[in-house]
Amino acid sequence: MSHRIATHHPEPILIRVDGAEVTALPGEMLASALLAADQPVFRADLEGQARGMFCNMGTCGECFVTVEALGRPPRRLRACLVPVELGMEVWRG
Repeated sequence: MSHRIATHHPEPILIRVDGAEVTALPGEMLASALLAADQPVFRADLEGQARGMFCNMGTCGECFVTVEALGRPPRRLRACLVPVELGMEVWRG
């Protein structure tokens, strides 16, 4: 996916990914927002190789990122299963 399909969307929100602002749509999955923002690398494996989304249904674990949102402590979550929230902080790697 290189761009969002042009339909009526809610007002975009901002999230922070590795300290940079990224525009996302409320309710879209974090993995989709990262891909739409041209950020396909979500983490690195033990050998330092870049890893990105693979299954997009929560089984493979390739899309794990660290997420802090709504005052909750940072947690490692699968980006394909996490809807974006206003003020969300995300760290890849």
